[in-house]
Amino acid sequence: MNKAFTRESDDQDEEEIPSGIAVGGKNYMTPQGHARLKAELFDLIDVQRPQVVEVVSWAASNGDRSENGDYLYGKKRLREIDRRIRFLTKRLEIAEVVDPSLHAGSDQVFFGATVHCEDEQGEAFVVTIMGIDEADSAQSQITWISPMAKALLKSRVGDVVRLQTPSGHRSIEVIDVSYPTPSA
Repeated sequence: MNKAFTRESDDQDEEEIPSGIAVGGKNYMTPQGHARLKAELFDLIDVQRPQVVEVVSWAASNGDRSENGDYLYGKKRLREIDRRIRFLTKRLEIAEVVDPSLHAGSDQVFFGATVHCEDEQGEAFVVTIMGIDEADSAQSQITWISPMAKALLKSRVGDVVRLQTPSGHRSIEVIDVSYPTPSA
């Protein structure tokens, strides 16, 4: 078969939507996370893509494209940008923006809550329940579809929840729940 009619890479063509979101389901995220994704999308469309197109166009005008590094790299970068644009567009289409500050003062765990917990060994830890596209484990943020978040959601201060882990069951007590303050 002619290479022109084959995909360049079947396993890297589309970025996968994380499991846990049913087809047609919503992708919950905070207003800040939604704004970051939109800013990235607009930067790709309005700034990065036009710059790469300009370089590719210039490189193509130089003649032989088979050994032209600017042309080859530019085309590859253009495919990467287009793939990311498609991914962000899909993610933003199913986004459900939830403002966690609406629950400020509540003692119940909902999306966007910062939860202070203690396990059965007395180890204290803090997690914040965030959207799939914005959670950062280095900042103790977990996704709302994670097993820990699913166990904590709807619990209240003083509740003990059971979390199934690979090493067995783990009991976690909810010590405190906080939310960002509403912006004026």
